[in-house]
Order: sequence, then C-alpha cells, then structure tokens
Amino acid sequence: MSAPWTNPLRQEQDRRLPRIAGPCSMVLFGVTGDLSRKKVMPAIYDLANRGFLPPGFSLVGFARRDWADQDFAQIVHDAVREHSRTEFREEVWKQLAEGFRFVPGEFGDEQAFKTLRRTLDELDEARGTGGNHAFYLSIPPKFFGSVVESLQQVGLTAPEKQASGLPAWRRVVVEKPFGHDLASARELNAVLDGVFDPESVFRIDHYLGKETVQNILAMRFANNLFEPIWNAHYVDHVQITMAEDIGIGSRAGYYDGIGATRDVIQNHLMQLLALTAMEEPVAFDAASLRVEKQKVLSSLKLPTRLDLHTSRGQYAPGWAGGEKVVGYLDEADIPRTSATDTFGAIKLEVENRRWAGAPFYLRAGKRLGRRVTEVAVVFKKPPHQPFDAVQTEDLTNNALVIRVQPDEGVTIRFGSKVPGTGMEIRDVNMDFAYGGTFTEASPEAYEKLILDVLLGDPPLFPQHEEVELSWKLLDPVLDYWAGHGKPDPYESGSWGPQSAHDMMARDGRVWRRP
Repeated sequence: MSAPWTNPLRQEQDRRLPRIAGPCSMVLFGVTGDLSRKKVMPAIYDLANRGFLPPGFSLVGFARRDWADQDFAQIVHDAVREHSRTEFREEVWKQLAEGFRFVPGEFGDEQAFKTLRRTLDELDEARGTGGNHAFYLSIPPKFFGSVVESLQQVGLTAPEKQASGLPAWRRVVVEKPFGHDLASARELNAVLDGVFDPESVFRIDHYLGKETVQNILAMRFANNLFEPIWNAHYVDHVQITMAEDIGIGSRAGYYDGIGATRDVIQNHLMQLLALTAMEEPVAFDAASLRVEKQKVLSSLKLPTRLDLHTSRGQYAPGWAGGEKVVGYLDEADIPRTSATDTFGAIKLEVENRRWAGAPFYLRAGKRLGRRVTEVAVVFKKPPHQPFDAVQTEDLTNNALVIRVQPDEGVTIRFGSKVPGTGMEIRDVNMDFAYGGTFTEASPEAYEKLILDVLLGDPPLFPQHEEVELSWKLLDPVLDYWAGHGKPDPYESGSWGPQSAHDMMARDGRVWRRP
C-alpha cells in the first residue's frame, strides 16, 4: 500500500508550485445542512475557480430529498453565489456543474447505496474520475456507522486498480465532534478504522486550515528569533482564548448537552496548545507532526484541585453589540434546567523540560466581550531592572500574541521609553497583519483542507490518538462538573464568570483583555 500523502503529481523539485488534485470525485452526505451550504460547497467552487481541481472533478450529493441532478445543482449554485470567496465566473460554473449528480435515499437504504455505486462507476467512465472517491460525512456522528457500513456493503470502500494500473483511493472525511467522551471517541474510531485504512480517515478541524495557525510552525521553526526563549525559563505562562460575541442562535439542538468545552476546547484549543508547545518536527509531514503533537498531549497534566483551577459558566441576559440579549436558558428550545456550559476555562501543566513551571490557560465561551481567537505567550519580567518603580509602573509583561481571528496576524508587546526628558517606560505594540503585508487573499480553511483530502496530504488532520488523548484529559473535568451543580452565570457581553477570574488570581495572573 502506498502512503496516502505521496502525490505522484507533486514531485520533490516542484513543491513551490500550486498543488492540483488528480482525477477524483467527492460524495457529500448531508447536503442540506448549514456546513455544506456555507462552507463545503463554496470551498469546492473556489478551488475550481482557482484552478486546483481537475476538469473532470465530480460532486455527488446524497440526502433524503426527492431531487433530480438539476435540483442539486441549483442548491449548490445558490450556496456558491451567497458564500463563495472568489468571484462567480460562468465558464467555471458550467464546467463544474457538468459533474454534479444527486442520489436520493436514507443512510441505511441499501438500494440507494447501490444507486450511488452505479453513479460513481458512470462518473469513472464518463468523467475520468479513475475510481478515486472521497466521502464527506457532513452529518451527525450517530449516522457515521450506518453510512460507512453501507459504503462497505456495496464495495465502495475498497478501491480497485485503475485501467492505467495505478491504485485508486477511497477516503472518508468526518467533522467534529469526534465523540462526546473518551468511550464514544474510541467507539467512533473503531467504526471508521474498521472499514477504512486509518491513513484514509480525515478528521476535519477547520482551525488547523487557518493561515495563522499554520504560521505558528513557520514563525517558531523558520526563525532563530523566538525558539531560544520559547520555554519556561523565559515564558511565565500561555493563554489560549476563543471568544465569541454571539449566542447559540438556531443551534440549540446541537449545542445543548455539548457545551463550550466539548465543542471547542477538546479539539480547536487542544490542537493550538499542541502546536504551540511541541518540539521541532524532523519534517513537515503527517507522521512527524503527529509524533510531536502526541508527545505534548501525553505530557499534559490536570491541576489537583479542579474546583480551584477550572471554571464553567453559562451566559445570562445582558448587552451584546449594543442590543439587549437573553440568557442561555431563555433561548428557543433550551430547557430551563439545562446545565450546559457556554464558557469553559482550564489550567493545564505540560510536564516536560521545556514547559515545566509555565502553565497553559485555555478558555472558550459564547456571548463574551468580542469575537477573538488568539494564542498569547506571556513572558516573565526581567530578574532585575535598573529603573525606579515609578518609571515602570505602566509596564506589564512582554507578550507575543498570535491572532487567529478575526484580525489575523502577530503582535509583540514590549516596553519603550516615552518621549520626553524623563525616563518613563510604557507598553507598545509591534504588529504584523496578514491583510496589510501580503497581497494574496488568504484562502478559507475549508479550501485548504478539502484540497488536502483530494491530494491525500494529511499533516493538518488530527489522528485518532490525538483525539483520544484530548478526551482522556478532559473527561475528569467534565465528570467533576457534572457532579457539582450548575455552571456559574455571567452577564452577556462580559468576559466570563467570576470563577474564571478567581482561577487566574490565585496564581497571581489575569486574563488578557483582547
């Protein structure tokens, strides 16, 4: 078996050239969902518009709808016109739409999957897709097993050789959440790995496709400026924040019972932590990155007192965006007795030589002060300063802040003398912004990740070991919270419950105000 990340179209000497997918198709399960309409379908069009898809690329929709091919094409058309990043070009659309097909049916309907098999065989013949098919499961995890088993029953998971003699490939793409605890994650992984080769399972964490997240590795390991001080000798602590200023909107059915910790901390923030704390990989490939991330996740330790060093909250009524908003328990379809956390914070220690003594603080929440995701590396103060206390009273810790969204870039905070005859030192910021530095527009995360799936290039996709290590760490926190009453209320538009601020104060620290 050839390694799935070995792309024959991507020779060693051509790595700086654009990566273009070879002959293939994608089957999209869950075409009626928001994710498909707002992210996946527009990303496919944007890839085609930028020339990254082959002329014969085909997209097959599968859903419980009585649609013909042209009905599905209209759904994709509307999604593209509303949500695509690049301009709409009629000639690109016409070529892409020629490969659209739709198969109606239930997830457990054997006849529908036989029809899907015939449809893909026809596309192999008519469009030259070569038996290369990716199955994108944009559906709730409870249906994964049914879909995967049905694909196996009709022979769609074991590719045959192409007419050219080259091996075809079959890949499956799944979206988070990857389970709701360690046991369910293991069960889900067993279902997927029991049918597909583990290297053919792509778990989408769209944060890993963001330019600024990938820039963590570039900034650390392509420069000699940061790495010598990227350790507990110089770093006081690290804060990783994902704050949203919105509530749950119309997602009550998904969100209630999941909460911020399962929805965000277990995947997005744990991956950001791993990339920030990992050692230098021997190469920028899937196996090398996986080894280093797993070493970090394996070395994480929870605080002894979960009551003192974790915090969970639930937003109450308040003000957001200049408007009065309701609390979580007053949202549509939310039970008045719900104990779902809309805010979670946790302190973690990385028990290795690089990071021992420099804790990582993770927090995520809805209805907070503003929308921001960032990694803030906060440095220790100098051991000695030849200045009077009055001269440095406005000076705080140096910090390097990686802004993941919305204003992608990096800020370095350091002390500088205030102009004047006296010696007064204040914080100043030095900014790098993607939008102001590079003329190229950054692609959406889903564009990169979908292209990587079609290329079989998996460096940015978490493997099941990483997923299970994250759940193994968080399960005790979630179990503790479940047995200790309801979340602490916090006013909408604030920066979380008082317990989160108390958690930092016990360590003599404060949360950054982004």
